[in-house]
Order: sequence, then C-alpha cells, then structure tokens
Amino acid sequence: MISNRELFLQNTAQTSESPRLIEVERTEGIYLYGPEGQSYMDLVSGFNVSNIGHRHPKVLAAIQQQLDKFMHVTVYGEFVQAPQVQFATDLLSVLPNSFGSVYLTNSGAEAVEGSMKIAKKFTGRQEIIAAKEAYHGSTQGALSLIGNEDYRKAYAPLLPGISFIQYNHLPDLEKINDKTAAVVVEAIQGEAGVRVPDKAYMQALRNKCDETGTLLIFDEIQTGFGRTGKLFAFEHFDIVPDILMLAKGIGGGMPLGAFVARKEVMDVIKANPMLGHITTFGGHPVSCAAAKASLEVIQQEKLVEQVESKAALFRKELDIPQIKEIRGLGLMMCLQLDNFEQVYAVSNYCAEQGLIIDWYLHCETALRVAPPLTITEEEIKAACKIIREGIAKFC
Repeated sequence: MISNRELFLQNTAQTSESPRLIEVERTEGIYLYGPEGQSYMDLVSGFNVSNIGHRHPKVLAAIQQQLDKFMHVTVYGEFVQAPQVQFATDLLSVLPNSFGSVYLTNSGAEAVEGSMKIAKKFTGRQEIIAAKEAYHGSTQGALSLIGNEDYRKAYAPLLPGISFIQYNHLPDLEKINDKTAAVVVEAIQGEAGVRVPDKAYMQALRNKCDETGTLLIFDEIQTGFGRTGKLFAFEHFDIVPDILMLAKGIGGGMPLGAFVARKEVMDVIKANPMLGHITTFGGHPVSCAAAKASLEVIQQEKLVEQVESKAALFRKELDIPQIKEIRGLGLMMCLQLDNFEQVYAVSNYCAEQGLIIDWYLHCETALRVAPPLTITEEEIKAACKIIREGIAKFC
C-alpha cells in the first residue's frame, strides 16, 4: 500500500526541494501527533496561526454549531450572514474608533490585494511604497511589495509604481510625497528576522503620511491577536494606521483574513464599478464563527496579559553565548546564530527530539520562536532545554 508520504511526494505540489515531511495525524493544544504516536511541540504555531493552540474546544464548538446551520451561500458582501456580521462587530469593538468597516477574505495575501486597491482608488494615486526585506504574500500584487529581488525576479514583470524604503530608517521617509497612494509596512518585520522598529520611526512615518495625504497600511498578518503582548502591534507605537491587514491568528486555525479601514475608504469599492472587489469564499461562515470564538478565548483567558512573562522566561532560558541575539517583541522571537548550517542542524535536531522550530525567508541565520500563547511555563522550559541541547551540539 502506498503511504501518505509517497502520495504527498507524487501528487501534491512541493514548495521546496527538501520538504520537512513530518506527517501529522492529529493535533491538540500546542502539540502535533504523528501516525505512530510521535508528539511534536509546535514552537512556530503553524507560522503564527495557532495563537490559542490547536483545536481549542470553544472554537470546535463554534464550528460545529455553524455547520448545523449553513456553510457557503453566496459571494461575500451581498447577503446578511450572522457569523460575518457578529465577528466584524466584535473585531471593530477592540479596534480604535477610526476603523469603521471590515472586509473579510480567505487569506492574508488577499487582504493585501484589497488594501492596495482601496488605497489607490481612494487617493486617486498610483504609487505605493513598501519596505526592503518585507514579506506580504505570494500573489502577484503582494509579491510586488516584497523588498527582496531574489523572490521577485522569476515572476517579472510585477506591478508598476512600487518603490522601496529601508525599514526603520528615518531619512528614507523623504521618499513619501503627494504622489504616494500608500505606504505598506509590517508592524514588525517578520521574515526579515523579527526586526522591531523604533517608536520614533513609526511616529515619524505616521506624521509623514499625514503631511502628504498618504494612507498608512499596516500588515499585522503575523503580529495580530496578541502575538507581541498587545492585541495589535500598532498599539506599541501609539499610532493608528489607516488600513489594517489581518490573517493567520485571526481564525483560530480556520482560513480567514481581513482588511479594516475607515468607512469612507472602504466604500470606494461599492460603485464605479459596482462590486469593485469581490470574493466567493472570503469570510466563510464557518471561519467567521471560529474567529469570533477565538477572539473571545483570547479575551476571556487573558492570553495577551500572559505574553510578557512567558517571553521573559524564554529569554532567561535561552541566555547562552552561542545565541548572538534574541530579537523580537512578546512571543514573536528570533534566535540569531552564525550561519544557515547551524540553523538547519539545530532545527533538524529539535524535530528529532519532538520540537518544531524553523527559520525565515529573508534571514536564514536565525531560528523562529513563536509558540501558541497558551504555552505553559513547564512547556517553555522543556522546549528551551531541547533548543539548548541542539545549539550545544552544532554551534
């Protein structure tokens, strides 16, 4: 009988020459389980998706309740569907009052595409500025914003009118002018190796956008929903973006994304042309039910309030000389090593010991640490012990 692994290699598209090939049969909490009972502690949260852990009981209950009512009925934005309405209302209730409208999508990349469109139409401008070493997704528009030519050149030509600034570099803000429709930045650069900007830089960026009539678009696809110790990372900088892009941790494990803006900005898609932005499965009712439950879990279990102490414990347990630097904010951390060979060896060792850890697209010399916010102190200590052993062996 052909194994699932063999079928995977034969019949499904791979995105690298050497996929991890860890076979998952079920999940629970912060753990993945293989078909032979192997357990793996998930220290990357499915790339910042499983903020409340895998298969949280309240999310499962919400999904089941919605399955008993209805699933897909029509394209997004035309019928009144309670899960979409209720989640959008809950989401706006935890955001600043300047946000007034939510557009629900299937993914983060779709949120990026929609945000670019409304920014261009609202401002009447065509130029967009993004940051070098950014990552915003793999669709053509989102890929156009990635400030790493190695990922762009194979798919050229991409969107015109895109230019780049150095992230967290004040002089480059002078490139923003009255022809700029929007500046798109990550609240914290993720795939560049968790680069946290200065508060003064973010405030200067906000001011420059205000001066030039440019919309400030924040990508919080990785940082949202408690990951950094605030519900949303923009709260760390005492600013509010014009458009907020969300996904990953939004859906409690279900596929969902969103872009959020002032109502007058969002309303540009209603006419000229009508249905100016449309999605068939965006805001799927089951995903929205899961998202509403997930947001309630984050609030009721006070997960955001626990992030700072858990992050401090990680830093204490990983305070070893082989780790050159621990960058990050909250439970979005990066362990800087010397080279990719060390990162690869340590990552493989950890997997062999039942711990999933990874690296970054634009920073292959560092290990990614982004566990579910539900991780316990005992689990943090156990995870760090394995990481220290791997680093001692290969670094």
